[in-house]
Amino acid sequence: MATIFTHALVPIAIAAGMTNNSFSKHLLWIAVLATLLPDADVIAFKLGISYSDPFGHRGFTHSLLFAVFAGLLVAAFASHLNTTKVSAFWLVFVSTASHPALDAMTNGGLGVALFWPLTNSRYFLPWQPIDVSPIGLNFFASKYGLQVLFSELVWIILPLAGSVLLARWLQKKARREGNTDEGNTGERNTGGR
Repeated sequence: MATIFTHALVPIAIAAGMTNNSFSKHLLWIAVLATLLPDADVIAFKLGISYSDPFGHRGFTHSLLFAVFAGLLVAAFASHLNTTKVSAFWLVFVSTASHPALDAMTNGGLGVALFWPLTNSRYFLPWQPIDVSPIGLNFFASKYGLQVLFSELVWIILPLAGSVLLARWLQKKARREGNTDEGNTGERNTGGR
């Protein structure tokens, strides 16, 4: 899996890339928690459930169906979060679904049950550049922990930061072009008539 810190950056990057502040702080915090929610399945280890079981680690909580359910649940409370149902659904769905997507880019584990319950098969993406993070926080002080953090910096954090900067630049450019168009009243030079 990617580290919990990196998973949480996805909704933060989405919100940072939007200049219109369409997400309340409460919704953003829920989206951050939604990125961590799939790893609640680590409790399966304590319950004696096998890693490869559909209810084991990276099982059903790492599926697209689980992300849809999380998005629908939060959308039901959209009015309390000062947003629309559509905005609440999409932010939480994307945030939750980003977790298995990042995990599928790691070089360890059994893959993710992305299409559960249609299939219990586990999947990785064809390209797996992210070093897998062990479960627990004590490994960060180790050489391997630094290696994991570096791979996440290169393959997740920097691309997210670049995406935010690009989104902001495109929005700024669109506003400038919109202002230029508004300044044009549509009158043409008719040669002094």
